[in-house]
Amino acid sequence: MAKPRIFVTRRIPEDGLARLQEICQVDLWDSELPPGSAKLLEHVVEKEAILSLLTDTIDGQAMDAAGPGLKVISNCAVGVDNIDLDEATRRGIPVGHTPGVLTDTTADFAFALLLAAGRRIVEAERFTRAGQWKTWGLTQLLGQDLSGATLGILGFGRIGRGVARRAQGFEMRVLFYDPSAEEDEFARQVNAQQVDLDTLLGEADFISIHTPLNEITYHLIDRQAFAKMKPTAVLVNTARGPVVDSAALYEALKSGAIRFAALDVTEPEPIPQDDPLLELDNLIITPHIASASVETRGKMVRMAVENLLAGLQGKRLPHCVNPDVY
Repeated sequence: MAKPRIFVTRRIPEDGLARLQEICQVDLWDSELPPGSAKLLEHVVEKEAILSLLTDTIDGQAMDAAGPGLKVISNCAVGVDNIDLDEATRRGIPVGHTPGVLTDTTADFAFALLLAAGRRIVEAERFTRAGQWKTWGLTQLLGQDLSGATLGILGFGRIGRGVARRAQGFEMRVLFYDPSAEEDEFARQVNAQQVDLDTLLGEADFISIHTPLNEITYHLIDRQAFAKMKPTAVLVNTARGPVVDSAALYEALKSGAIRFAALDVTEPEPIPQDDPLLELDNLIITPHIASASVETRGKMVRMAVENLLAGLQGKRLPHCVNPDVY
């Protein structure tokens, strides 16, 4: 019996790849960079399954190229904004993702950025390497305390709640904005108060973004939002780059409308080397590595493989984004 033909859009850890190769005929895009639209369309032809990363656009055109034999799309990510879910559902194609597995890892990283930005750690490290450390001074590289400060969390899902939990160790006052969430028992346990967006923007000393990307959250943080923030505010984004208007962020940081920002996601990704944001000293940018721990990435791949194999076998995906297909 012929093995099912699948396309894997990037190299994955060997244990996951080996399991797929045992069961499937694997077409692997073995490159550091994603295949791009033209190559992706070429490689999905007559495939029964696609294992994609968040950098790969799987839209109706890609599904057409794969043909009617496409049984499952397995995205090795929590978010699926790179996939046309409506089109997949219309065609009866289940789409898998990897929820929950990266909650603690991403919350850890978000809090690391809050500390790094608030205490100017990256800036201080550059200062030292540049030979500018001449003596100890009372006013040298002054940062902001997290202890006792107000933390505003945009999006109170798993990761947002993880950040709220960590904030308790710093005795922070926690506000959250999330129209789809409520002040439940967990919120009461971590002393998190639900507020409207304007209240959060106006009162928070630190703001951490944990919303999905959709029509409502696209450029949610724009010029008007920055105008409502404290001039001492620190903004951290580990969600999706387009939630923040990059041009407005540059203006806010350059003018002093806010004090500091830290981004693990940008618009676009990777950030172009001529982007004016890279000229700013009061900004930290990391290359979308919030979930980049050995343990977490390994779990993500195992979940993605399980989703893909279930779909090939006609079984319900363990982690399906569009259960309406069933």
